[in-house]
Amino acid sequence: MAKKVVATLKKEGGVTYAKVIRAVKSEKTGAYSFKEEMVPATMVQETLKK
Repeated sequence: MAKKVVATLKKEGGVTYAKVIRAVKSEKTGAYSFKEEMVPATMVQETLKK
């Protein structure tokens, strides 16, 4: 199933996507967890500024 998703993201003429992975610190335990997002390549800088 993952192969189909990757194949559809790489279509010619389509929007290119980037995976953004962020470390988020938990307020309760202080441990870090990672949040992953698929965003259009043009929106990467705006997403990281949040």
